[in-house]
Amino acid sequence: MEYTLEVIGVPVSDIDRAKEFYAAKCGFHVDLDTEVMPGVRVVQLTPPGSGCSIMLGDAIWDTTPGPTPQPGTYHGLQLCVPDIERAHAELTARGLEVTEPVKYAEQDGGTFMYFTDPDGNGWSVQEYRVRAGTPLREAIRP
Repeated sequence: MEYTLEVIGVPVSDIDRAKEFYAAKCGFHVDLDTEVMPGVRVVQLTPPGSGCSIMLGDAIWDTTPGPTPQPGTYHGLQLCVPDIERAHAELTARGLEVTEPVKYAEQDGGTFMYFTDPDGNGWSVQEYRVRAGTPLREAIRP
């Protein structure tokens, strides 16, 4: 049985502000913005080319076990791109405050840049050049 990670809930304090940020500044596609039941709104957005989406919602945490994550507490969310300089240019042209790319290692996958959403949830963008022509799950299998 294969399992795919397709949706990650991101805790935010203002759904409209977060939706605008992820759509306008990050370029994510708005897949869904609806009230799924009275008083429960769900907004789902997908990064261009991704098989995994993020979900913003009023009450999405009510059905999950454990403590409710607070806005701004998620760090380590990661996007992968084949060309970090191009991604940096696209994101800054959209008005996103993103760090300059930093090369930590010479091998593919060693260059990163970072940004936060309006609540402080932290994202990294990793350059992984092999992704230009090979799906990640195929690139990392022995």
